[in-house]
Amino acid sequence: MTAHVLSDTGALTGRSLRHILRSPDTIITTAVTPIALLLLFVYVLGGAINTGSGESYINYMLPGILLITIASGIAYTAYRLFLDMQGGVFERFQSMPISRPVVLWAHVLTSLVANLASLVLVIGVALIMGFRTGASIVDWLAVAGILSLFTLALSWLAVMAGLSAKTIDGASGFSYPLIFLPFISSAFVPTDSMPGPVAWFAENQPVTSIVNSLRALFAQQPVGNDIWVALGWCVGLLVVAYVAATAIYRKKIS
Repeated sequence: MTAHVLSDTGALTGRSLRHILRSPDTIITTAVTPIALLLLFVYVLGGAINTGSGESYINYMLPGILLITIASGIAYTAYRLFLDMQGGVFERFQSMPISRPVVLWAHVLTSLVANLASLVLVIGVALIMGFRTGASIVDWLAVAGILSLFTLALSWLAVMAGLSAKTIDGASGFSYPLIFLPFISSAFVPTDSMPGPVAWFAENQPVTSIVNSLRALFAQQPVGNDIWVALGWCVGLLVVAYVAATAIYRKKIS
């Protein structure tokens, strides 16, 4: 049974990945906004921002840009899922002897692969612009793990949007608040420079703990409790989104 599920998941994920490979501009388009922000903040605004950390500004703000990259990329997950729903693909899958959740997992895993490719592209540009890190292989693996977990959590949110949306704009538009969330966090400026209520929100929302953890790993500094808070947010969001998405899917196909 497990082998059958894995085989079905692999086959449907391969189908979704082929769509990405036939349209690589999807990955490029996903990376355009984060790269534009990278250029803007480093070369235009960076000189006027004092982070108090003593490190270069590109090192300080790259973790936030990576999260924006993921938030931009998951819009395509909701978009592709919406098209499958509207095109009758799901109805055809229901007539086949495959596990029903496999259809959703294929889109989620495709989202993970596509977003990781976009992240590699953004990091490559950051290195050209002067980003430097002494992170070890273990640190890089930890960074990859956190970003992957964050991607999976947001991808299941995208599944919810793709299943519930009435229009294409509605399917992809849900990601806009997620793209702007890093701007109200420690991603670009220290939270203690913000007004009281804004600082409280910034310090207690998930992006700040994730950004702080990534920044510490890149700088080879102790991550402290931030990494546990970050993992808690990612796992909690992943579980809630997964349960909600599968419930919506069952209702759709029942």
